[in-house]
Amino acid sequence: MKLMKAVGNGKRVWSLVTLGAVAAMLLLPLALVFAPESSFAEEAAVEGCEAGKGKDVYFKTEGCVSGPPAPQTTAKDYPAYDLAYPLSESRVIVWTVAQQHLYFGSFVLAVPIFCMIIELVGILSKDRTVGRRYDDLAHDFVRISLTAYSVTAVLGGLLLFTFISLYPVFFTYLVSLFKPFMHIYALLFLAESGTLYIYYYGWDRMNDGGFLKWIHASLGVLLNVFGTTLMMLANSWSSFMMSPAGVDEKGQFLGSLVNLLHNALWNPLNVHRIIGNMVFGGGIVAAYAAYKFLAAKNDEEKAYYDWMGYIAMFLAVASLIPLPFAGYWLMREVYAYRQQMGITLMGGLLAWLFIIQAVLIGALFFTVNYYLFNGMGRMRGSEPYRKYAKYILFLTTAAFLVWLTPHTLVMRAAELKAIGGQQHPVIGNFGVMSAKNGAVNTMLMTTIISFILYQRSNKVIAVPWAAWGNAAMIGMFAVALVNNWWLAIIGYFIPANVRVGLSVPQVVGTLTCLFVGLGINVAMMRGAKLTGPIEWGKISVRSQYGLFALGVSFTWLMALMGYIRSSVRLFWHAMEVFRDNSPWAFTHAIGFAANVMSFNVLIFWMFTLFVFWLGEFSTHKKVPSMVDERQPRGLGQPVIAGGSE
Repeated sequence: MKLMKAVGNGKRVWSLVTLGAVAAMLLLPLALVFAPESSFAEEAAVEGCEAGKGKDVYFKTEGCVSGPPAPQTTAKDYPAYDLAYPLSESRVIVWTVAQQHLYFGSFVLAVPIFCMIIELVGILSKDRTVGRRYDDLAHDFVRISLTAYSVTAVLGGLLLFTFISLYPVFFTYLVSLFKPFMHIYALLFLAESGTLYIYYYGWDRMNDGGFLKWIHASLGVLLNVFGTTLMMLANSWSSFMMSPAGVDEKGQFLGSLVNLLHNALWNPLNVHRIIGNMVFGGGIVAAYAAYKFLAAKNDEEKAYYDWMGYIAMFLAVASLIPLPFAGYWLMREVYAYRQQMGITLMGGLLAWLFIIQAVLIGALFFTVNYYLFNGMGRMRGSEPYRKYAKYILFLTTAAFLVWLTPHTLVMRAAELKAIGGQQHPVIGNFGVMSAKNGAVNTMLMTTIISFILYQRSNKVIAVPWAAWGNAAMIGMFAVALVNNWWLAIIGYFIPANVRVGLSVPQVVGTLTCLFVGLGINVAMMRGAKLTGPIEWGKISVRSQYGLFALGVSFTWLMALMGYIRSSVRLFWHAMEVFRDNSPWAFTHAIGFAANVMSFNVLIFWMFTLFVFWLGEFSTHKKVPSMVDERQPRGLGQPVIAGGSE
């Protein structure tokens, strides 16, 4: 007994250590985000500078010049292929290879995060059957990413070769600045690779339910620490090109590696990409589950892959909700760094690309709501909640139309004369950020409502305070919606510098509905009576195509935002420090850019379907049985008392 108690205490201590490491991994980016910039601004020693002194272009601190200036290039410094062929200019080649590397890199960074979360849910589950089911799901997730990891490494090598051969001068300059970080990057890549293979191939050997299982979970945490650090190092190179720091106005390094790393946009880009990667990874795994569902040969496989698709969709949507706020923060920092960059993005040369972005984001929200209401078909007793679908669809559609309305219209001269200018006298009012903030928060709230209704679909609430709970939730959502719309209207009548601050109470209202609303709903589910089990696999085929649409929409969105982020530099390699003098240092027309983005999306999904198909040749475990009448604990569903799991 003493031995068993000691083992039990050891498992609890190890679980606390593991969960603490998870928390530290997740909180590290936040610590870097909220630390004051003054804590990162290092002033290098300036005594006895043999090469002279310089002032940091961003931090405005002085330091000793310890690097060469940015080269003054000419067109001859940019090797090129025959420009007579389509898509043959060097920039488009680098664009395509970099986009494919980013796709697969995002996927293999996001999936281990999901594996870590799902494995921990399985370990902490009190029901061994449910815990085993989650453990098998996490194992399937990492198996999917293993082939993609190899593709990512190959594409990384191809990207390196492409930079060296097509942009040799720029690449040499970038290496001269970031050489120490590139060495660390290479070592971390080796560490991540080794950890991934031990994590995957040691799964069964370490799956004893005891100390070894916690060691295995710790490897999952370590894998994510390595992956997140790799991403943040790579982001420093990209963000340096947009907002240089650590160099003077001539591009000369001033000796502070901290300043070089922590430029103005590094933290916003880190947070935005972590969240974006998770949405993207969830979308790809959901598409894989849909692929397996459509190819399933029996009801047992259909049930399992239906459940996998639901879990992946839930993780993607949980990440999607904070993504717009991370995007707003990134854009705010762009404006703060260079106002002209913000104007180019939101009101100038690239503004119409944000209309395409609005369409894609709207497609994501429509797909999620459509999938949730289709998912109610798995549950008996969901009929009373399905009638609300048309109201949610109406609100989402109205918000979507406001969200995609442009501020100005592209028209012929006669059309301009007919309406009196580029801005339409009526609908042009919806093209400003005040209206769009209200629209995106409305779409978020309708999605939250859909999920709450989905949670209730096969349950009869039994708590005595159910009427009060429903009244509180209805009142909270009503107040949040009215407050959101009222602030959007007020924004038209106040100065712009004041209007920007109105987004904060709008976001607070949405997040209150998310956390408080879901919290009340989970509390109301305690002791609820089931009207029937969740019949996994009993869902329409259309819903599976919806999961594919979710993945494809976000793939296209990633290509779009990558192009926007890169193009905002215009004709600079590093903004206002290193000029791009190549023959193609211009911004492409929207149509051409859209074609290249679509080409990238097509290539990626061809690769991805190949990876899915290749996975069929590996050894498969029998899919876990979903016949259990109880619903799985944890992700996406509340834990209901009374033995209904």
